[in-house]
Amino acid sequence: MGTLNKKVTSYTVKITDEQSLKLEEGLKARGYKFKTVAHAKFGASHDNVSLSLFKSGKLLIQGKGTSEFVQFFLEPEIIKEIRFGYEEVLEGFTGDRIGVDESGKGDYFGPLVVAGVFLNAASERKLRDANVRDSKKISPGKIMELRKLIRRECRYSVVAIGPERYNQLYITMGNLNKILAWGHARVIENILTKTSCRKAILDKFGHKELVLNALMKKGRSIEVEQKVRGESDMAVAAASILARGEFVLRLKKLSEEFEVKLPLGNKKDLVIAAGKSVVKKAGMDALVQVGKIHFKTTREILM
Repeated sequence: MGTLNKKVTSYTVKITDEQSLKLEEGLKARGYKFKTVAHAKFGASHDNVSLSLFKSGKLLIQGKGTSEFVQFFLEPEIIKEIRFGYEEVLEGFTGDRIGVDESGKGDYFGPLVVAGVFLNAASERKLRDANVRDSKKISPGKIMELRKLIRRECRYSVVAIGPERYNQLYITMGNLNKILAWGHARVIENILTKTSCRKAILDKFGHKELVLNALMKKGRSIEVEQKVRGESDMAVAAASILARGEFVLRLKKLSEEFEVKLPLGNKKDLVIAAGKSVVKKAGMDALVQVGKIHFKTTREILM
């Protein structure tokens, strides 16, 4: 493993078209001399740094001043992400990626929540130091603590589909996996407005094509990978924590609104008792506002 202080004389990174325009403007303002380089948009040099920006978007930086150029100009002003050096010191880092996971699909009461988290080497290191892992292996209190850390350190998106909206979507789509695909796609699209990323990892829940078909313009070029036990990936684990934390908070609000303790999960006797209390207090139509009414338990609640 290297260190962040290691002197680097060559560095390669891929940048977007928008970033390349900002780079060119910044180099001109700093007095760089431009030159023609084969197969490149342009080449430029100044003092102890030379660089070539190729048509593919690959930027090659060379010279004794490479480290300083990347750390003090390229990353803070052009890329807007701190990556340099962490690739060497973070053992097991698998690259920039978006992890997506959901919470609430097996719970009768409450919303369906889908969350996504973007990780690069720097943010993954912080999450690893905090022992971020699958939300199912963490206590409720720890989930809320880690939720704050992830929201502070990472780019993320959370899409919460409340019970009423969920029930409408289920009637329209007729399939839970289609709703999940829609939620996963929205989360990925939202994160892609904040960062350029080439890969998304999802916990496997259905055919990958469902998500691919639900993606819009920004998401069409991203690589989507589905993994069994996806929470073994740090990005997916972080997403699972955001999703579960949001689910628990929203279920608590519903409990307060309807003045009934709505239980987690789908344990039959607890769900039926709480459901009957909701109906008694607010009427049969209130179930649509608190629960996923396509569950078989609904029939027993209304008996």
